[in-house]
Amino acid sequence: MMIFTNLLIKTLIYPNLIMILMASQTLAFIPSWSKPKTHQDITRDAILQTTADICRSRALQEGGSFILPDPLTVESVAEACHSSDSAKDFQSSINKINHHNAWVDFWHFFSARYHFDNEEFLSGRDLITKGLGTVKDSVNKQRYQAAREALGKILHTLQDFYSHSNWIELGKTEPYANLIKPDTPISNIADSKTCGICNGDVCVGNILDEVIAQQQLTSGYFGLFKPKGKCSHGGTFDLSSWGQGGINKDSSDSSHGYLHNLAASVATAATRELLQDIRAAVGDSEFLRLMGLSQTSVLCFVIDTTGSMSDDIAEVRRVTSSIIDNKTGTAAQPSEYILVPFNDPDYGPLIRTTDPNVFKQHLSALTATGGGDAPEMCLSALQLALTGSPPQTEVFVFTDADAKDAWLKSTVKALIEITKSKVNFMLTNAIGSWRRRRSAGAIDGQQQFSTRLFNPLNQVYHDLAQASGGQAIEVTKVTLAQATDIIAVTSRSTLVTLFQAIRNPAKAENFSVFVDSSVQNLTIYITGNSPNYLLTSPSGVSQSSTELNGELGLIQRVGNFHTVQPNISEQTGLWHFSINSTQPYTIKVVGQSEVSFLSDFVELSQGPHPSYAVLNSRPTTKTNVTVLVTMIGGSSVKLTELSLVEASSSNSLNGTLEDVGSGQYLVTFNTIPAGEFTVRVVGQIGSSRSSDNTFQRQSPTQFQASTVTVTTEPVGTAEPGKQLTLPFTVATNGSGGSFNIRVSNDRNFDTLFNKSLTLESGGSANGTVTLTVPENTSSGTDVTVTIQADAPDGSDSNYAVLRLAVIAPRTDITPPLCEAVSINANCSGNCSFSSWYLTANVTDGNGTGIQSVRVLQGNGNLSTTTVLSDTGVNVTVVIYNSSCCSSDLELVAVDAVGNVATCFKSDPLSHPSPQRRSTLLPRASVIHIISSKIMCKIKWQ
Repeated sequence: MMIFTNLLIKTLIYPNLIMILMASQTLAFIPSWSKPKTHQDITRDAILQTTADICRSRALQEGGSFILPDPLTVESVAEACHSSDSAKDFQSSINKINHHNAWVDFWHFFSARYHFDNEEFLSGRDLITKGLGTVKDSVNKQRYQAAREALGKILHTLQDFYSHSNWIELGKTEPYANLIKPDTPISNIADSKTCGICNGDVCVGNILDEVIAQQQLTSGYFGLFKPKGKCSHGGTFDLSSWGQGGINKDSSDSSHGYLHNLAASVATAATRELLQDIRAAVGDSEFLRLMGLSQTSVLCFVIDTTGSMSDDIAEVRRVTSSIIDNKTGTAAQPSEYILVPFNDPDYGPLIRTTDPNVFKQHLSALTATGGGDAPEMCLSALQLALTGSPPQTEVFVFTDADAKDAWLKSTVKALIEITKSKVNFMLTNAIGSWRRRRSAGAIDGQQQFSTRLFNPLNQVYHDLAQASGGQAIEVTKVTLAQATDIIAVTSRSTLVTLFQAIRNPAKAENFSVFVDSSVQNLTIYITGNSPNYLLTSPSGVSQSSTELNGELGLIQRVGNFHTVQPNISEQTGLWHFSINSTQPYTIKVVGQSEVSFLSDFVELSQGPHPSYAVLNSRPTTKTNVTVLVTMIGGSSVKLTELSLVEASSSNSLNGTLEDVGSGQYLVTFNTIPAGEFTVRVVGQIGSSRSSDNTFQRQSPTQFQASTVTVTTEPVGTAEPGKQLTLPFTVATNGSGGSFNIRVSNDRNFDTLFNKSLTLESGGSANGTVTLTVPENTSSGTDVTVTIQADAPDGSDSNYAVLRLAVIAPRTDITPPLCEAVSINANCSGNCSFSSWYLTANVTDGNGTGIQSVRVLQGNGNLSTTTVLSDTGVNVTVVIYNSSCCSSDLELVAVDAVGNVATCFKSDPLSHPSPQRRSTLLPRASVIHIISSKIMCKIKWQ
């Protein structure tokens, strides 16, 4: 159940106040005693604090400095971590985690174990520890989306413990570490009566004195019935609490609301403790990638490797080498490189690396062979790229053939809508028709040759490019090099779309777009066969399509692709574009800016614990549609208008906007465009509402609503060698009939499903998908399943996209053992000329073996060696040495399945008392501390 919600009890009485559920106004490290904290507050604060700690530790290890921002925000932490360009991805990752945190209340409201209700401590802990394993395995496989989903779910359950149990009432002010350690007991669970009756809205003292005195653990029951004498959860909708009261601390007006802030504080500390466990298991770099903080631009190529593609592959190598060489070591250096080759009938595998030199090697290894029958497996490879790349990735597809797997078009389009990634096709199979014309921009009035390129087989590529907000560029192999400049321009992490329009069929039209002062490197893209256009700047400077180098700037044309790069000094203000063409065309205006936005279609639940779920399908027509918007760019960025813009025209619908705090807004629409549409935001930068501070942004992705709905039920993780059943429901608010069902997945796992379902008009029907996971699938792999339902006449369709983690059962739940440590210090008055060192022996018994030993805090040198003991046990010998100027150390050992043991966490040169040190260190035998002044022996616990 959603703890710390602002309106826990009164939601049904005042349903419009459900907007408050998104509120997250609290700043990190600054307590807010007047406003209750939500799950979203707690999660965001813990992530910001943990991330700042990691960046501080890394900075000190590298000999630098770190200034802790105040307050902690997404933007301030990204800047302090020298990753300002990652702010949008950082926010997107936090949103993803929070979405799945809220998802637990939406789908598992009445399941006690998800909320530690009904004294279900063991099953609740089991959810957390299994989910924690899923997070670690997914991160190790670099499947960060699956890891974020699992992390959000277990954080909800973990945080609920501190609101729904009596942990706080027992006087505890620190997290219960055993909740994330499956090898430790949850002891002293109450086995008898725990609560009496309280009167009034506030229940003080209803937990029995003997429960407190004996430190017995209990939690509230929720529902119609409960065992006699047990505590109730409490609240109007908990019937078991009527006339008795409850113990929850969900908000300040809950039964034990006087303890709300303390419960929220301990829940935040527990969230940080779990995040630190993940950090220790996967390492700092992978943790930051999980949070999207080190995620700048991504270079993602899907490349045809058939025999005719040798020139194209050479061009990809050239442009990639140029980008890598120019950006390495700069803030614009790509954080990840992804490659998916395809041929016929093969495609893949997906290759990813963070090392630019490794990526160059993979590109060099590509050879153009095979083919011969023209069509290739392009969409299968693109499907793999979309599911394996981060959200909102710019994907570049190189091919000279049409798609052999065109039946995947609707599946790929669904993935584009879900991931919001842009797809650009570089097509060298165009059919050219040469014509002679006199250009106004011709040198010395000489006549020039130009080419009009077209290939009807490329229509599927044009459709997918337009749906994603990308480009379908048709060129010849000779002119391909002139078109690949777009790769360097669009593979920027801070690239934003200010405006885009598609006109198919073509018509003459005038467009306008406001360019704000935060935008740099303004670029205009126009695609089409011989469009005529006139561009006019805010100061009145104009340039036509016939002037390749005019007052406004430089126009580059290759094939059907036109690029305009204005070079005038004054670019802020209202631009005008006039286009006239007899052929379909697109126009897109982009630039670099830190001001951006994220949006998701969500479904709200109006219950005693209001929550929401992000749609994994298209929104439904004839119902209210709600969009959750997050503004990027700092607290001064305010949203003033959100509209849904029809893709085929300039018509738009405005929604009702509700500010729910921390840069987030809920926008509700009573109606929705009938066809494809984009999301456009208008807002202000700063407090002034002058036109100079106005900005506009538009989603590159096109969306559409449907009369069909496809709903899936919650499922757990898949297991290697096992079958998994995925129930789903298809419904329609239109005509009935036989609906065609299509199912695909990006791993080619075997599936069984109903090929069709019969629905009555306005009715629904249930179906199942049986997915068989091969036995050799490694733990941490994920599979994306798309279930699609088409209306009988093919005029409408919808889908559901599921991402499932494949996780092998865990038999090793015991962390490594640090058996013996010696600390030798020879610290003189000048710390720069003296040092200390630590040694430790680390073993894993009958477990999976030591995978790594990591320094979480400290800037000394670590070395490890593995030896075989006299009893035949592998022992990892750890030696750590450091300057006496750096005495802090936190050392952890990790086994092969991610179990973490803290081997040392202290300042060894401060010589704490034996009692103090024993509370900080885990099991081991004897520690010897030797320095110039003291020697002692301490028994570790």
